[in-house]
Amino acid sequence: MGDFNLALVIVAIVVCVLVFLFNVYLLVNYQHPDDANQAYFPKFVVVFGLSIAAISILMLPADVANRQACRHAIYIGACNLTLPMKELWLAVYIIDAVLVFFVIPFAMFYYEGDQDKSVGKRIKSALLWVVTTAIVCALLLGILYGLAGKVDFTVRHLSSVTTNFPSNWDFSSGQPCIGGSGARACSAYTASASSEKTWTMRTTFPEYVVALATIVGSVLFSIFGGVGIACLPLGLIASFIRRPKAVITRSQYIKEATELGKRAKEVKKAADALHQEERSGSKGRKWRKNVKAVEKELLQLEEDVKLLEEMYPQGEKAETSWALTVLGYLAKLVLGILGLIVSVAWIIHIVIYLLIDPPLSPFLNEIFIKLDDIWGLLGTVAFAFFCFYLLLAVIAGAMMLGLRLVVITIHPMKWGATLMNSFLFNVGLILLCSISVIQFCATAFGYYAQATAAQEIFGHTLQSLRGIKYLYKYNVFQIAFIVLAALTFVYYVAFGWRRKKPSGRFQLSS
Repeated sequence: MGDFNLALVIVAIVVCVLVFLFNVYLLVNYQHPDDANQAYFPKFVVVFGLSIAAISILMLPADVANRQACRHAIYIGACNLTLPMKELWLAVYIIDAVLVFFVIPFAMFYYEGDQDKSVGKRIKSALLWVVTTAIVCALLLGILYGLAGKVDFTVRHLSSVTTNFPSNWDFSSGQPCIGGSGARACSAYTASASSEKTWTMRTTFPEYVVALATIVGSVLFSIFGGVGIACLPLGLIASFIRRPKAVITRSQYIKEATELGKRAKEVKKAADALHQEERSGSKGRKWRKNVKAVEKELLQLEEDVKLLEEMYPQGEKAETSWALTVLGYLAKLVLGILGLIVSVAWIIHIVIYLLIDPPLSPFLNEIFIKLDDIWGLLGTVAFAFFCFYLLLAVIAGAMMLGLRLVVITIHPMKWGATLMNSFLFNVGLILLCSISVIQFCATAFGYYAQATAAQEIFGHTLQSLRGIKYLYKYNVFQIAFIVLAALTFVYYVAFGWRRKKPSGRFQLSS
């Protein structure tokens, strides 16, 4: 078993290094040219945060593999040679909480600070906001932990009569235990309801912090994830349906480009007016509404410009460019169909395994186990893919709602044009929701991930925490997830395939 454990440690180290390098690659290729060779601290936070989020998702499959490392061990001490997963879980999620609630807000305040101020003043201003937030959070966490930082486990005292040593060990549905025949013949099954008692104990402070962070993330996850699980594949399919069918003529191109130029001037005029209002200090509700309108119009304008470039490719390789455009939309169709299959599998699994009691079928749990039987890591890879897919759904849902709700700020991620504040916002969202994704997966795949450290933290402790357990007892987050997924599906079927037309002259609300 020692060889297996050493191999697991080596794989874990290699994966961590690969994750770090991949995140550096994403940063370099997604960053805006204005951020090149500057904003090093926000960049470090982005890479570190993305690495923590990815590693936290990969830790659940590693936890399953770690459990299997001592499953067939001859001596009990072999389990002490495996990775200390519980300590690793708590360490990762404490780092996660610190990044989300302190480091990332500091980086965003510093990055978005007035560029006319000195570096020292920008750091002082950002620290003032973060220290104030830290004091409030520490007081709130301390009070909550003192008042409700306990877990209530429902236990039942079971007893059974003694019987003679059996001559055979044949068990069946007719004889489920020693000493009797017929269903539920054991004396332990006949225990009365009065034998149930509540066993109360105080949880550790790190586990309590992780639990509260999970609750915050679960609210966002149920909203964004529920919307995203439907809009992620359907958005790709709708993009294929709305694709340009043919190359337009030069006269059509000139006409469309002229209209886009007029819209661009209107957006610039509106942005200058809002900037002037900001400098004068009049940042009220109307100002925020108008900023949101300008952001939406700018994103729509960029999308229309990109579409026009696709419909009228120019240069010496125009035919090649058009061919690549067609292949790109075909790839979106294929990915959309595959994503739709994964989304439907997720929805079915949630309904038949989590919402129906007792579960109708293990479904995906059983599929992962059978894949592991085919090849040791095949089920683990499929397991990790389904977890990562939920994170992608969260990002897709946040983007969709961000374009439609005033209370949500738009932070688009674009290749070669993503500012650091958008990077930081999305990293914070990923980190916050990654805790909930792990908790959700540990529950949804409880049969496959049984007896793991993650299930101990996110299953027994979290679902028995005083004041919080009822949210999980009555499946509040799972129901919200399914309802929002169904509403988003109806929306896309009714309106998602239509192309949004320009609303005419863009004006700010007065």
